[in-house]
Amino acid sequence: MLVPRHVIAGSGETPPNERLNIAGIGVGGMGAGDIGEVSKGNNIVALCDVDTQRSGSTFKKFPDAKPFRDFRKLFDEMEKGIDAVVVATPDHCHAVAAMAAIKRRKHVYCEKPLAHSIHEVRELMKAAREYKVVTQLGNQGHSYDSIRDFCEWVWNGAIGTVHTVHAGCRAVNSGLDQLPHLSEKHTPPASLDWDQWLGPAQQRPYHPAYLPASWRGWTPFGNGTIGDWTCHVVDPVFWALDLRAPVSVEATVKNYDPKTQGDAFPKGDIISYEFPANSKRGAVKMNWYSGTEHIPRPADLDPDEKDVETGAVVIGDKGTIVYGSHGAGQVRLVPAAKMESYKRPAKTIPRAEEHHQDWIQAIKTGGRAGSDFSYGGPLTEVALLGVIALKMPGTKLQWDAEKGQFKGNSEANQYLNPPYRNGWKL
Repeated sequence: MLVPRHVIAGSGETPPNERLNIAGIGVGGMGAGDIGEVSKGNNIVALCDVDTQRSGSTFKKFPDAKPFRDFRKLFDEMEKGIDAVVVATPDHCHAVAAMAAIKRRKHVYCEKPLAHSIHEVRELMKAAREYKVVTQLGNQGHSYDSIRDFCEWVWNGAIGTVHTVHAGCRAVNSGLDQLPHLSEKHTPPASLDWDQWLGPAQQRPYHPAYLPASWRGWTPFGNGTIGDWTCHVVDPVFWALDLRAPVSVEATVKNYDPKTQGDAFPKGDIISYEFPANSKRGAVKMNWYSGTEHIPRPADLDPDEKDVETGAVVIGDKGTIVYGSHGAGQVRLVPAAKMESYKRPAKTIPRAEEHHQDWIQAIKTGGRAGSDFSYGGPLTEVALLGVIALKMPGTKLQWDAEKGQFKGNSEANQYLNPPYRNGWKL
């Protein structure tokens, strides 16, 4: 039977047979792929991007969608005609765009990391609960079968009690080489609204070193390699070990001075976390390796196997598991002989749909997406704590997750909620 929307509108659910009206904010790059996925069986009614050249192909693909350059104008004009929103802007604009949608009771899919500061993360989590919207973080691997395999193996005791994790990515997201050139004067291209691109970030002149994709290497806009990859690479252990929040974080860097080079991320770093014991396991130490700092080769790895470049080495008191990026891809026990003899446990975790469709179906049925903000928010916080540690390398920061503050460190606490530019608010 086809059920009209008004029949169950009061329940907060969208009838499964109905097409959703979806808007996209930031539709070049990853946003283009996101819009393509959510368009399946739904209507793309509005598209917003500050760079018409970079997003031009997406606008052409959906000619019936109304074009915008300012998401605030999009909401002012089309609020009543939108059910859900996809946010895929640079990191520093995630929170303001997502919050604008949530406060209008629009369901939100937001690219990872969820936000640019811990304050933003917590405010988004709070708002999502208050307005009862369906959310999803864009860490696509959370919907893969392989991450479920990994969890089931860990829970089945495949490697005993896990005590150490080495995770990381060799991508170098750093603006260090461009720092000497920032005094150069450049005019923004006609296709770019620079003021709108800056959003809540503090005013600064346009420079081509910042964009399109290179913004990740700059602290005012991105979150470095750790922010770009934690939500993919750490996700499996975060779920399997129920890591929640660390009690401490410390950064180690070489050839980097945050006082003089702090606008850019270093080319490599090691971030050390300590997670407290819980009712099912002991304490866990996790080291994150970015760029030029590499994951150490596990002793159990077969001689002919390559080092783990992007992924994790998970060490228990009875063995080791390694995996790659995005949902514990290529997950396996090492050495290979141990994997071959391992009797895999029953599949106890329900397998999910494709990540975007997991969100869509949750909206239509009134359910919960697998990596909603209540999960993706704390996962993002792990990365953001590492970003703050990079501003104070060599200092072991003690984190009080319940209070949302570092213990006895006012310098670190000032980075929890950086001020917005005048005219912007969350």
